This record gives sequence, C-alpha cells and structure tokens, in this order.
Amino acid sequence: MTLIFHSSLSKDLSLILNDADDYDVIIQVGDNQNTKEFRAHSVILRARSPYFKGALSANWITKKNNMMMFNKPNVTPIVFEMILKYIYIGEINLTKQSGENILELLVAADELLFEELFDHVQNYLIEKQAKWVHENFVFVLNTVLKFPSCKKLQDYCLDSTCEYPLQFFSSKNFPSINKEILLGLIKRNDLRIEEVIIWDYLIKWGIEQTPGLESNRAKWNEENYKALKKTLNQFIPLIRFVEISRADFFDKVRPYKAIIPKHIFEEIEEFYYKDTLPKTTILPPRTGLPDKKESFKSNIIKPELANIIANWMDNKDAKFTHTIKNPLYKFKLIYCGSRDGINNNSFKNKCNGRVPSLVLIEDKKSNMIFGGYSSIGFSSLGDQYLSENNVRYYYSSDNFIFSFENSEDVQNMKIGRVINSYKAILEMGDSVGFNFGWGTFAMINQTFQVNKRDNYESISNEEHITGTIKEIEAFVATSH
Repeated sequence: MTLIFHSSLSKDLSLILNDADDYDVIIQVGDNQNTKEFRAHSVILRARSPYFKGALSANWITKKNNMMMFNKPNVTPIVFEMILKYIYIGEINLTKQSGENILELLVAADELLFEELFDHVQNYLIEKQAKWVHENFVFVLNTVLKFPSCKKLQDYCLDSTCEYPLQFFSSKNFPSINKEILLGLIKRNDLRIEEVIIWDYLIKWGIEQTPGLESNRAKWNEENYKALKKTLNQFIPLIRFVEISRADFFDKVRPYKAIIPKHIFEEIEEFYYKDTLPKTTILPPRTGLPDKKESFKSNIIKPELANIIANWMDNKDAKFTHTIKNPLYKFKLIYCGSRDGINNNSFKNKCNGRVPSLVLIEDKKSNMIFGGYSSIGFSSLGDQYLSENNVRYYYSSDNFIFSFENSEDVQNMKIGRVINSYKAILEMGDSVGFNFGWGTFAMINQTFQVNKRDNYESISNEEHITGTIKEIEAFVATSH
C-alpha cells in the first residue's frame, strides 16, 4: 500500500521557499520602480521548469560570490511571487488577482514552459474572468496575438467580439488594435454589426494609424488620401458594400472615393444605380445581425445559402450571394423528414397546395445538398397544365433546381432554371413525393433522383444520380 503525504510535503517546501538560508539563486524581476529580488534554489527550479533547467545551466549566467544572479525584467514582482509558489508547493490562488495580473501570469507561464499552469490560467480567464476580458478585448487580443499557444483565448476573444462587436469597436483602445486582428475580424461572416458601422470605425482606425493624418477631412490634400488608401488597402476588398444602403453609400462611402480602388468603386456605383451585380466583391453577407429578423432555420443548410436561394428567386444570377439589408423572402418550415417521416405520403400531406415552395434534400452518402423552388408548389391545383397518359404537367416560368457541395458552399453551387415552362412540375399520384420536369429532380420515398433532361438546365455533370435521403425539408416562401 502506498501512503501519500502531500500536505506535509507542501508545508515543508513552503518553509524552504520563505525561510531557508541555503538558497543559491537570486532572481531580480520587474523594471523601473517596480522591482524585487527573490531567493530560490537552483535544484528546485531546474526540476520544475525546463526553462530554468536550460537557463541556469548556461555559460552566460552571472555568478557573484557563488550565487547565481538572474534577471527577468518582463515579469512583475506580484506575478513572479505566484510563479514561485506554484514551483515550490504547486498552489495558485487567482481569486483576488486582477485580470491584468492573471493575463501577465499566462504570458509568463508560457515563456517559462509551465504547461499545466498555462492551461489552468487560460481556462480561468475564459471561465472566471469573462467580464474583464470583454471589457478589455483590445488589450487582451493585442497581448495574446504574439503567442500561438494562446489560441484558445484568442478564439474566445474573437468569437465574443463577433457576438458583441460594438463593445469592441467603441472601446477607447480600438484605434490601437493590431492590424492583423482587425483584418481577421472583418474577414469573418459572423461579425454581428451593420456594414456601414464597420466602415465608419475602419475609417477612424485608418486615420489613427496613418502618421500625420488629422481627423478633419476638410483639411486633407491628395497626399493625405493616398496615405490613408495605403493604410487600408487590404481592408477595402473585405467590406460588403452591397449591404450598405444607397443613402449611407452617398453620405459615408462616396466622400472617400479616393481611397477605394477604381474598379471596386465603379462596380459599387453600377450596383446602386443599375442593379448590376459586382464581379469583384462577391463576399457573402454577414449573418446574425441583431436587427434582422430570423427568417430561416434549417438542419440542412446555413442562412448564407438561404440568402443565395432568395436571390435566385429574385432572378439574380447563380454567383450572386448578397442580400440588401434584409432577406427578400421569409421561409416557413412546413415539412421535415426526420420529424414527419420520409415518404411520399408524408411529403404530400404536408406540402400539397402550398405555394410558392422550396424543398431541400441532403444526400446520406455525399452530404451534398439538392433542392428545388417552385412558384406553384409541388402538386399545384392551378388551371394551367397539360395532361398526357394520366400525368399532369403544371406550368411555371420561374421554377429552378439547384445543388450545393455542402451546407456552407458559396463557391461551387449550381442552379438549373426551367427550360420547358409547360412541364415545370409533374403530378403522378402517389408514386413520387414531388417531381420537377419528369425526373429531372424527384423524390421517391426514401430516395431521390437527379437526371439530365430537357425540361431544366443541368445541375450535375453526371447523367443520372440516385441517392438516399439523409434529411429533407420543405418551406413556404413569402416575400417581406
């Protein structure tokens, strides 16, 4: 039987730390007026820290009267006192420490290679000091950006900033934010803030970051604009200009025409004045803005893809991925296979007579997404149809089918618009759930088919696809 006496061991080592006279290391920490000397034992430091094992064995260590002299000006006395307590007795108490001291401890633990301590402090900041981290996003991000090992805290800060961006942008320290941090944030699609507000703060940051540039734009000359353009050249292509209203574009963007690359500005103007789609700025809209109504909930695709489909419904082309301020359509879920059953009858019972309608299918094997939009529903009761061999064909000039590579695909999606409007939707009794253009895209109980036919443009390079339905959803689409 092994007996463990950790408490007495910890007590004895505490006495060695505080009262022993056989120390052989003097460590001076801090700088300027905030300095302090600590006495320690090289054998304990080497045993507990790979950093000290190397540093105290190096030839460059200073010795005075057989005493090792060591300087750590980048660690404050209060932080090093915590570190020594951790080294000697394996204890740390952060409950009464300020957020700034805890962050300094994290940086010191990383440098001194205390992996266990580092992990504990990083988790403590996230779990117990969240309020302080939120109030000091800029300071924390600027600090931890230099340390790859702090990725968990970096990600936490960036995710929280995207969730509550105004707190970050309106911070008094925002003008000093590191360029790489700001670039990373503005690239993100989940930054929950209006695009025009991002533009306003970006201009303020650029002015602060450009030497010799004053805030009064009325006093700027051509060289001043060139300097600001150089500062912001990596940021401009990341702005979703089509998400900015015409009024805000005129009042807030147009005055800075000189800092925007000519081809981008011309595309933006053409978009606002002619509704011509930009060819260069094709970033998706930011999701989850606080003042937008939630218009789409799906287990199959992300909201970005719903915005793309909404634009297709508005006859915009296949690569257009933006919405203007608010989504054009609201989608109400009326059928979900995992909830209502994946079979023809369940689909028909939930979806018959509903117009206009959208269906989504996720393939079980490939996770590809296939779908179709029908302005007349899937089994229309309308008057315009053809009848051949007990099959009814319903008319629609704006139906389409589509595919996405996965639930977040905004690059490789394909759309196939209806070619033969008189055979847009087929009604074949109970043998199918729905049928776009005689099997171009159809549901047959737990399976679906995609075929190259003459009634719709093709959405696949393959002549025929048969897949198993992992999930299927249908929605009623209404315009806002």
